Amino acid sequence: MNKFKIFLISAILLVAASCDKNFDVDYTYRITGEQAAEKVEQDPSFLSSYVSGFYSYMIQYNTQGSASTQHDDFGFLSITMISDFMGQDIAMNGTQNWGLYDYIHDYGQENYSRPFMLWNFFYTWIGKANEVIDFFQPDEEPSNATLKGYLGQAYAIRAMSYLYLMLYFQDPVDASGALRTDAPAVPIIFASRDSRSLEETEAKGGRNTYADIMEHIEENLALALPLLNGYQRASKNEIDYSVAQGIAARYYLFTQQWAKAADAANKAYQGYSLMNKERLYSGFMDCDDNEVLWGFNHTTETMTAYASFFSMMSNECSGYSGIGQMIKCISSELYGQIPASDYRKGLFNSASGDEGAPLVGGQYPYASRKFGYMAQWLQDYIFMRAAEMMLIEAEAYARLGQQTDAQSVLDVLMAQRDPAYSKTASVEEILLQRRIELWGEGFEYFDLRRTGTGAVRVYEDSNHPQWARIDYPAHAKNWIFQIPLREIQNNMFISEDEQNEL
Repeated sequence: MNKFKIFLISAILLVAASCDKNFDVDYTYRITGEQAAEKVEQDPSFLSSYVSGFYSYMIQYNTQGSASTQHDDFGFLSITMISDFMGQDIAMNGTQNWGLYDYIHDYGQENYSRPFMLWNFFYTWIGKANEVIDFFQPDEEPSNATLKGYLGQAYAIRAMSYLYLMLYFQDPVDASGALRTDAPAVPIIFASRDSRSLEETEAKGGRNTYADIMEHIEENLALALPLLNGYQRASKNEIDYSVAQGIAARYYLFTQQWAKAADAANKAYQGYSLMNKERLYSGFMDCDDNEVLWGFNHTTETMTAYASFFSMMSNECSGYSGIGQMIKCISSELYGQIPASDYRKGLFNSASGDEGAPLVGGQYPYASRKFGYMAQWLQDYIFMRAAEMMLIEAEAYARLGQQTDAQSVLDVLMAQRDPAYSKTASVEEILLQRRIELWGEGFEYFDLRRTGTGAVRVYEDSNHPQWARIDYPAHAKNWIFQIPLREIQNNMFISEDEQNEL
């Protein structure tokens, strides 16, 4: 049998929640579907630890190498956070520290740690999903709702991983805004249960087109949703049917399938309620809030203190941002577009700052006060909210020309945000509301990329530091990450001349 190696991917990655991030994997030594199915039959409950491992990995702090150099690598939110820094709505002030090179678009080269971090996270996650998938025989339905739910989560994780990979490692749209379906994207790694031939497995081991990745994502969503329909998750740490619909809504939004985006988003937020003013000011740190579809409930065993989202993004706790190292502020341009009647304006300091704030980070002009602090660093991580789903639904309707439907959805959201709101639900207005509502939650980079929009930091009274007042035009090469050098060296199906240009 012809053996081939693909860097960072393993079929037997998951032993509890830990993994080795520096290995080459020979895919011919994977566990077979038949062997895996026997394990499930012997003890179905043991799979729960594997599923828990999906989500432990999502919040895992990278302790590889010197701990002092890994504090910006703490799982999924570190990835979406650093891409947020590349936009225009977060102004980073204070002393220079974590996120500096992301902020100035100087971290995408093949030998830098950032492309490796992105590639490693999502392909490791795919490897974990493939292992769970291979605990089930091909063409055989799991025997009960719990096992169906476990399998459904694995398919959903694969869909989500490939979505983010294709957005980070390629420009998704052309100058006209059309999807670049023939553009080279990323490798596809199959599980044994996928029942693909060696020839097809090898053929997909290189740079597939955007269209190929889209087809694979849609196959995974089609498998995940019926398996999760009826599954009762153990906690909000897990993906359930609503969250899978939310992942589908993000995918359809990014790929301009507007009717499907609206439908999936609407299904996702059913049964959830929007934050009122009081909950809006509660620090965005409780995944038990009924607006939160998906998050991670931290405990003293899982919290990571300085190497955490709140250390980097909250000016309310004595982490990196709070003590003055790259203080996170809203751009003065965006702040100026938030009406005084909008409750969300109170999530940020005004131009005069707040001298009474307990930490220097909270004293700065335009400093964020959105993210809070809880004793022992027990703030939860939030991955998906109902407000995001409503904004997807509203935008999709607006792009379809269904103005009445778009207005109806947007008005429901804005009734909990601004009692004086009376704007028309145009695409431009909805995109503005996304910028305000989802500030700092890891969406701006993807919205700029999918809409073919550049980042504008040069404007009158800009509060971006002088050295970062750079406008980054849409489709510039610095938006795209190169494939990690180690992948080029270890994957025989990707040649050096296929590397993304910078």
